[in-house]
Amino acid sequence: NPELRSMADKLKVTLVKSAHGRLAAHQACVRGLGLRRTQSSAVVIDTPENRGMIRKVSYLLKVEEA
Repeated sequence: NPELRSMADKLKVTLVKSAHGRLAAHQACVRGLGLRRTQSSAVVIDTPENRGMIRKVSYLLKVEEA
């Protein structure tokens, strides 16, 4: 139920390494998470879809609970 979502189920993701020169699928995941350049951050909802993208490019990211 979307009305019951709290801040606990949001994640802050920060791009700490460049996606330049990575696999196209990994670049797509970075863009899909709303990240543009190194050190940019985005707050995303903690869903299985977002978790999958985060797991795929975890070597480029820093993840915190928002």
